[in-house]
Amino acid sequence: MTVSEQQTGRLYGVGLGPGDPRLMTLRAVEVIAEADVIAYHSARHGRSIARSIAAEHLRADHIEEALVYPVTTETTDHPGGYRGAMEDFYAEAAARLAVHLDAGRTVAVLAEGDPMFYGSYMHMHKRLADRYPTEVIPGVTSVSAAAARLGTPLAEGEEVLTILPGTLPEEELTARLAATDAAVVMKLGRTFPAVRRAFEASGRLPEARYVERATMAGERLGELAETDAGSVPYFAVAVLPSRIDARPERAPGDGEVAVVGTGPAGPLWLTPETRGALAAADDLVGYTTYLDRVPVRPGQTRHGSDNKVESERAEFALDLARRGRRVAVVSGGDPGVFAMATAVLEAASQEEYADVPVRVLPGVTAANAAAARAGAPLGHDYATVSLSDRLKPWEVIARRLSAAAAADLVLALYNPGSRSRTWQVGKARDLLLEHRSPDTPVVLGRDVGGPSESVRTVRLADLDPAEVDMRTILIVGSSQTRWGRRGDGAQIVWTPRRYPEG
Repeated sequence: MTVSEQQTGRLYGVGLGPGDPRLMTLRAVEVIAEADVIAYHSARHGRSIARSIAAEHLRADHIEEALVYPVTTETTDHPGGYRGAMEDFYAEAAARLAVHLDAGRTVAVLAEGDPMFYGSYMHMHKRLADRYPTEVIPGVTSVSAAAARLGTPLAEGEEVLTILPGTLPEEELTARLAATDAAVVMKLGRTFPAVRRAFEASGRLPEARYVERATMAGERLGELAETDAGSVPYFAVAVLPSRIDARPERAPGDGEVAVVGTGPAGPLWLTPETRGALAAADDLVGYTTYLDRVPVRPGQTRHGSDNKVESERAEFALDLARRGRRVAVVSGGDPGVFAMATAVLEAASQEEYADVPVRVLPGVTAANAAAARAGAPLGHDYATVSLSDRLKPWEVIARRLSAAAAADLVLALYNPGSRSRTWQVGKARDLLLEHRSPDTPVVLGRDVGGPSESVRTVRLADLDPAEVDMRTILIVGSSQTRWGRRGDGAQIVWTPRRYPEG
């Protein structure tokens, strides 16, 4: 212990737990007993929940410091607004505590829940902990208390728990609720109507529970959907508990098919909406390579198949949904771009599947992914063409390539080659050279986002078919597309948004 530590008091941030005094830790009780000064936050009315929790442990000779917020939900005429008023308050409160610490007194700042979890104590800690010896006493959080009172697992196995403040923008809440497995939304009160709408928009409202004043007098538990917005206090949370072992039995008519795009590679390319649909599904149907990108979840059934049975896969998914299953048909990239959405919708147009709900959820396309890695080659008008002649004759492909090239469009070329198709790339190159300069940049994006990612740019005249396979996408520039190297050596390709007049 340094000399300065011997001459000053010690600062404690004391977590009191969620409200029931019996849930205070032994260490919290010890620290309160040893402290000279007990500090706690309160609103202008002077009542402090933190003080009420610790009341039976306070002594008559304790020096009490009530840190009264200048504003809570009301407006302020402070020149810095609410944030400015609170910054001044925290600075003044820290200065008051510093006087006691400098005098050698031990100061215990009481905090509901855990001091470092959305607590006011942390503002004292940031201002004082670098100047005085400090200890933080953890406490049971309202999140843990809510799960315990509900009597349901909060998160299990590989599930992801997300904790959100209800003060987030409604659209942000919706996206995060859709994407996560389990969640707790805190700071309700006036935010409750927007929070409820976010649960509904994300499709999670039927799962959501409501907990008010967990472990305290006036505790209330219920379904979030049935909670009256006018009765919700600040000290309430919304809970999405674990999905494991909680998947409901569905009746015919409750099923649906969601065709989801997983992007060009792994989880980094998933949208929140897609994550939510994959997590909520009872069954996952898809090409095995794409299914392998999706985390395994207890309670889900996976149906993998070969890449050449799209129609059969679509009908299988619709049959499952017709029996009441919630099905996610997994597609790479965007499901509507040379992928599974068309097969599912074609099958769904049959009379026997007319009543099965079908949703198509977009994903990041291979063209978008490769373009972003290269720079901005799709910055102006472009056309997307598949070079595969498995589903359309080469004569059609050739006419479309020639027309797009003559129109001076950038081209994104999908399915350029495979082990059984090795000649289309050379034919396409020769057709394009009839309209484009040999120096036209061509981006070769292979396995973008994957472990063997390779993105490079060559001249159109130098495009070698031997270097192209089914995992490669080609982006062929227009007459306006530019390419070069930046100061750090990185190669970039871009197509200007302004097209020259005349």
